[in-house]
Parts: sequence; C-alpha cells; structure tokens
Amino acid sequence: MIDFQQILPLENTHSMPVLFVGHGSPMNAIENNLFTDEWIRLGKELPRPKAILCISAHWETGGTFVTAMEKPKTIHDFGGFPQELYAQQYPAEGLPLLGETIRREVKDIEIGVDYDWGLDHGSWSFLKHMYPEADIPVVELSIDFTKGLQYQYDLAKELRFLRQKGVLIIGSGNMVHNLRMLRIGEAGFNAEYGYDWAMELNQLFKEKILAGDHKSLIEYHKLSKSALLAIPSEEHYIPLLYALALQTENDEVKLFNDRVIAGSLSMTSLIIGN
Repeated sequence: MIDFQQILPLENTHSMPVLFVGHGSPMNAIENNLFTDEWIRLGKELPRPKAILCISAHWETGGTFVTAMEKPKTIHDFGGFPQELYAQQYPAEGLPLLGETIRREVKDIEIGVDYDWGLDHGSWSFLKHMYPEADIPVVELSIDFTKGLQYQYDLAKELRFLRQKGVLIIGSGNMVHNLRMLRIGEAGFNAEYGYDWAMELNQLFKEKILAGDHKSLIEYHKLSKSALLAIPSEEHYIPLLYALALQTENDEVKLFNDRVIAGSLSMTSLIIGN
C-alpha cells in the first residue's frame, strides 16, 4: 500500500468539506457574474486543499478511471463559443500518486488509469475562479456510463478517507439540466427564469438534500412525473450523488448559487461540511 505521506505532506487533517458545483455554461469561465463571485469567495474562505479530486459530468467512460498524468491538458470540450474561451488554459499539475492511492484503497471496484484526458470545462471553468493561480494539483475521476446510480453512490462512499487527507472532492454538473429546452432571451443565458417543472424539481431536490434523504435522490424518477424533463440524461446529475455520498451524520449542508436559469438549468450548488 502506498503511504499517503508520499503524496500529501500532511498527517490526517480536519475533515475537508465537499462541494457540488452547478457549473452551467462554459462562458462562466470568462465572465464575471453572481455565480463566479461565489466561486471566488469559496476559494478564499474554504480550507486550502492539498489536492482536488473532481467528478465532472463531462468525462464519461466505460468503466471508472482516474487521470494519471503529471501535467493534464486543458480540454475545450464545447463548440460555437468566442475565441477568447478557447484560448483559456488552466495549467494545474496532476497528481498520479493520488490516483494510484484511490485505485488501491477502493477494494470492490476496479479503477483504471488514464493518460489522455486532462481537465474538461466541468472542472477548469470554475476552478479558474476559485484558484486562479492553478497551484493546487487536480485529478479527475470519470463517470462510468454503464452503471446505475446506486453504483455511483456506493463508489463515492469509498472515497471518504480522502477528506481526512486534505483532498477537496468536487462533483460538477447541474441538478436540472435540459439543454434542448433552454430559453435564452435578451437578458442572456444566465437570466434567472425556470419552467414550472424545473422549479418544482429544483425545490424537491433541495428538500431531499437538506433532509438527508439520499435514497429518494438516487430514485429521483419517483419524485415527480417531470423528472425526465429535468434529467433527460443522468451525467450532470450523477456528480451530485458523488458529493452526497461523502456526507457524514455530523456534516451540515449549505446551498449557494441557488438559481434556475434559462428555463431548464439549475445552478443550485452545495457545501457539505466545513
């Protein structure tokens, strides 16, 4: 077994918080708005991590993988945006030994290593506001699209030990995410507006989160007939379950960026612990 002291030069620390970040449009990477203001605030107020583990909606694989390169590339995994956005780089280092430790400590699930991916916009678009110096190592963990939600939740539970080792774990997606039904008016993409069904699901999700009712969130399709409108595909919802699985009975949950925008996108985000 690898000694974690080889990776992070600290003994056990105060338990790090866990985040679920509604990352929204890639344009948030280069804009200044209410959401980016909160990311900046978090970067200043949270305990400084020794490393970051991000579960991004934008890295889906057959099987579960961790990035294992020392210098992950900045991935511009989107189209049709201004050139300024494609020029953005987030040159954070990787931490291969962190990935290797995860592989060894997670006993029941085989986790592979990946040398090709890097950091997609589900990670760097908000990290560049939280930690603009890019001076904290970042590792991504992929979402296995062949597995169900209970699998994702159970896997995440096995990562709890990282909270005691100075690792900030972040799930990045959007609780309500239906791009086909976006309504972008003159006020722009981030204008606060939600269809009735989007507001209903966002409220239901918040109630279950604050009540600690994770079972209902894993079985979200039973909450409302509108669930399939709110979550037509699950990749942006799954990172929420990763964050919730890391909650302990002593952890308080706080909401931030609690807004539904463009009709069908929830930016509602969570801090667990702290």
